[in-house]
Amino acid sequence: MESNLEPLARLITGEIGKPIAESRGSVQEVVDTCDFFVSEGRRLYGMTVPSELPDKQLFTFRAPVGVAAIVTAGNFPVAVPSWYIVPALLCGNAVVWKPAEYTPAIAEAFAQLIVHAGFPGGVFSMVLADGPTTFRGLEEALDAGLVDKVGFTGSTDVGRQIGELCGRHLQSPCLELGGKNPLVVMPDADLDVAVEGALFSGFGTAGQRCTSLGTVIVHEDVHVDFLARLTKAVGEAAIGDPTKDVLYGPMMNARFCDRFCDEWLRLVREHHAIHGSSGVGRISRGNPREGFVGDPDVGLYVHPTIVDGVTIDDDLYRTETFGPIVGVASFGTFDEAMALANGHGYGLSSSIYTRDPLNVFRFRERISAGMVSVNNSTSGAEAHLPFGGNGKSGNGSRQSGVWVLDQFTRWQAMNWDYSGKLQKAQMDVADVPSDPDFRLPPG
Repeated sequence: MESNLEPLARLITGEIGKPIAESRGSVQEVVDTCDFFVSEGRRLYGMTVPSELPDKQLFTFRAPVGVAAIVTAGNFPVAVPSWYIVPALLCGNAVVWKPAEYTPAIAEAFAQLIVHAGFPGGVFSMVLADGPTTFRGLEEALDAGLVDKVGFTGSTDVGRQIGELCGRHLQSPCLELGGKNPLVVMPDADLDVAVEGALFSGFGTAGQRCTSLGTVIVHEDVHVDFLARLTKAVGEAAIGDPTKDVLYGPMMNARFCDRFCDEWLRLVREHHAIHGSSGVGRISRGNPREGFVGDPDVGLYVHPTIVDGVTIDDDLYRTETFGPIVGVASFGTFDEAMALANGHGYGLSSSIYTRDPLNVFRFRERISAGMVSVNNSTSGAEAHLPFGGNGKSGNGSRQSGVWVLDQFTRWQAMNWDYSGKLQKAQMDVADVPSDPDFRLPPG
């Protein structure tokens, strides 16, 4: 992976339009994941456990689950697959990977790198298919007993269907789903730092991340100031040619561009105010973006959109919008902020900007998200921390770090009795006399 970092990064930029700096970071995340797990196979520790009976030993072992079917999205076409594939193979499983159908060139290149890394034949396979075909194939494979674990990264709606399918076979899939990730700005926050975090969280990768910022929840005392700074930052941000130094490039696929223009922008209501760009919707020569980098007609580019005045009753508040659109809401009390942060039912990533440790710990205790950032963006996973969500964002499974090992191994307990006779736990234990009425003399 290290030796092929640059060509793979350029392929990512060429096929899905991710800015080249982000593409390099995505491949580096694969390298980091490999670096973390390179010796983890030597640390798949079990335990030797003392028995309550004499001449008996107890052991625990991690055993591979078998065949893992991995289905991933295309917004992180090599980083996220590596979170599944690398630990699954390391734990002794076989892997069948189904990448996004709109990233075939990236998938082929990544699969070739895995194959040439050196694995026994048949241990790793890659299959290209559309969504419905994949679901039917997965259903048939589960019915035939050919798949022992399913990993899925994608939308909440599809995740529910996969969860139901696996549940019929008493399997627990690893589900990493959508998000409506909140970023809370307290009145004591460093607003410049908060704006920087919101800019990257909301508009990096054109908002096409599961961890992208959904709603900025700003204290009413700093709302106007924060909005003015964010509007300025978004308005001045470079957008365009992903081979250049830009905040974001084109939408990854025509269907995401169409949904942004035809669905997500239609969630804007009369009580909302729009900021952030010289236009709304598709960027073109007829609907230009000031300072656009390159030719807007050679890609699926859309204007960044800030929507102020979002309330807890808005469709925009509760809907995951896969694109560069960020809502801004206001709060007066901490309870109001937490209601806005949790009320949509997602629980993937979250962030709070504050200088007060009390705010930090209260936020951590009450937020539903599986991941919390303090004075940092909602995006930016590290390879050695658990990644995953709750509620509509997932079923509590975690990827990355040592935590993902529980997804691709099963615990097996063994007891070994060498006493030469049957010893029954809880029944044949030694009965040591005691005197619970004993008391020390007074005084």
